[in-house]
Amino acid sequence: MKLDDKVIAITGGARGLGLAMARHLGEKGAVLALLDIEQGGLDDAVSSLEAAGIKAQGFVTDVADEASVTQAFSAIKATLGPVSGLVNNAGITRDGLLIKARDGVVEKTMSLSSWQQVIDVNLTGVFLCTREAASQMIEAGQPGVIVNISSISRAGNMGQSNYTAAKAGVAAMSVTWAKELARYKIRVGAVAPGFIATEMTAGMKPEMLDKIKSGIPMRDLGRPEDIAGSVAFIFDNDYFTGRVIECDGGLRI
Repeated sequence: MKLDDKVIAITGGARGLGLAMARHLGEKGAVLALLDIEQGGLDDAVSSLEAAGIKAQGFVTDVADEASVTQAFSAIKATLGPVSGLVNNAGITRDGLLIKARDGVVEKTMSLSSWQQVIDVNLTGVFLCTREAASQMIEAGQPGVIVNISSISRAGNMGQSNYTAAKAGVAAMSVTWAKELARYKIRVGAVAPGFIATEMTAGMKPEMLDKIKSGIPMRDLGRPEDIAGSVAFIFDNDYFTGRVIECDGGLRI
């Protein structure tokens, strides 16, 4: 897909990976619709992109709320036009063991709220946003591209029952939607990042970061730009659909 003047929506677009993707796609000519939950962050992101000559607009959205998603995509269509692309990047973590016990006594379990919050944002949010974006593409009679951000953790990672379930679901839905939407000339792919240098990893203790890096064959964290480049590849390659790109420095969990 040629991105010149194409409207691309990016969830979680106000910071981190989402903002890096926005900048990368914007430099290729895309018009960005950034969806995030907080107005201040969106304003800052839009200002930084516009300073670089990139067209962008922010839309306050809770991707886990159906009405919020519907309203956001209606607003995008009304102000920028129907979307040609979507990157489902928004996500949260609420890590914890399923059960923590000592000497045969259960001390703590993962709460239902910790489970549900992650599923709502990381899985249901992807469903809701894709449904709205694909509907716009079909009704506009134009080809489209949807990129879902999965994770290396989709293979199963200790302490992440909720997150791994959601990210495995995202990868599976990507394949399902690629099959369903191909008839409408809509391609669907996914990117599964490994450990990336973001605000979250920046807050880790140095010894923990060193331990993580030592387990990565390339001995370093990835950069947000690496993931942005993987997302751009899916947009660029018109024969790519129904597959997951793993960008993880060779790490396997």
